[in-house]
Parts: sequence; structure tokens; C-alpha cells
Amino acid sequence: MRVIKNIEIKGKHNRPILTDLFYLENESPKDVVIFCHGYKGYKDWGAWNLVAEAFAKENFFFLKMNFSHNGGTKEQPIDFPDLEAFGQNNFIKEIDDLDSVLSWVDAADEYKSELNAAKITVIGHSRGGGIVVLKAASDKRIKKLVTWAGVSDFGSRFPNGEALDLWKKNGVAYITNARTNQQMPHYFQFYSTFIENEQMLTISTAAQELKIPYLIIHGNMDETVPLAEAEKLNAWSKESQLEVIEGANHTFGSSQPWNKTSLPPHLQAVCEQSLEFIKL
Repeated sequence: MRVIKNIEIKGKHNRPILTDLFYLENESPKDVVIFCHGYKGYKDWGAWNLVAEAFAKENFFFLKMNFSHNGGTKEQPIDFPDLEAFGQNNFIKEIDDLDSVLSWVDAADEYKSELNAAKITVIGHSRGGGIVVLKAASDKRIKKLVTWAGVSDFGSRFPNGEALDLWKKNGVAYITNARTNQQMPHYFQFYSTFIENEQMLTISTAAQELKIPYLIIHGNMDETVPLAEAEKLNAWSKESQLEVIEGANHTFGSSQPWNKTSLPPHLQAVCEQSLEFIKL
């Protein structure tokens, strides 16, 4: 298996998009799978490398990416050494980053004997699930869509009332990362950019407009994104199917760091169901 880590793809927002490639080097063009992480996530989190290996072993060209403003750097792609970048992130930048990666795949002459850019599946976890639904509704390069514990709405996750007023007044609000103990900033532009682009960032509208096969996977013990959000996504989309993993939490049993050599059982089931869907 060929594994290439931390390729820098040029994005639209003055920061590189770090990507990893996993594939069997067999001079046979393989269907592409692009994986997008969620909030406070990154491509090397938990068991994502094992996920990449699982897809590559099934002869897919698997690409996982860091959004350009997720807070990581090429020197330290794990965790959040660049909190300023994290604070300047927003949904528009993440959609643009995915667009840049899709364009890179389309023009990747160096890998043209190994990938088939005509068949791209995009997978998003958690907040990344919302991003991929929005992108897939409007981008014909994406042929299939999968969300893992994906969110159904962005707007409801913002504060309101006094908390929103205080955020606007201060220009920044902080959230504690329980694992790293970092105070992670969100500048007010995160909210104002959403409001300015709310129509195009409404996941329900995008889900109703989907014209490609869509697999929704969710755990019924998800402590972060309730199963009801998956049920909403499934109700909105005419092209979707919902698979519920009994007993699974938001990360399907994975955690950071993940030092085992095999996938947790729930995440293994997620991979198997996703692979079956993509192969159809």
C-alpha cells in the first residue's frame, strides 16, 4: 500500500490544505473517496488512518484532508498549534477547501494511472457531514455521498440572546478543548459569515436538492449529534438511506489517540456499510 502524508494543496484562503493519500499502487485507476473531518477534528485523529487503510485495501483511492483553517500546520498536523487560523475558520472556507481538493483530484496528472476522477465519493463526519451535503448538492463531480454522525443544521448551534451580544461586543468567544486544555477562539466573523450566507448554508435545502445516492450512518447513542438529526436528513433527501449503528457513540468507538492496530467494532461496521454502498 502506498501512503503519502501531508501533501499541500493550494486553497483559496492563503493557507495550504494538508492531505493524505492511501492506495494500492497497481497502475489501475481506482474510484476516489474523499474524507472530511468534523469540528475540532483533523485527518490524523483517532482511527482515521486505519479507516483510510481499510478503504485502500478494497482498491479505492482514499484521500483525507485537513481543512485549511482547522488549526493544524504541516509541521504539526495533529492538534491545534495555530489557534489564530482556527479562530478565522468558517463554513464558506471549508466548502471552498473541499472544492480545491476536488479540483486537485481532477487535475492530478501524477496519479492519473491510479485514480478515476470520474467517480468520486465524499464522506463527512459530524460538522464535515454538513459541509459535504452542501457541496454535493451543487457539484456534479461528486457521484455519491456518505455522512457519518452528520449534522443537519448549522444555525441552531450558534448562541443567542446575551451570549450572542457578548460575542459581538468582544469580537471573540472561547471554547475549552477538554483534551488539550486549549482555549480555542471563535472570532465573530464565524457567525457573521454564516448569516451573510445563510441561504446557501442551509443543509435542509441542500439535502432536498440532492440527486445522487446518499448513505446516512449514525449511532443511536451519539452524545454530540442526536440520531434525530440523521432522521431529518433522511426525510429531506429522496436519494438517501439511513443505517443506525446500535450502541455507537459520536466517534463510533474511536478516540484520540488510538493506539490499537484494528478498528473499533462500531467504526468497522461503518466502514463495511460505506464500502458496500460505494461499490453498488
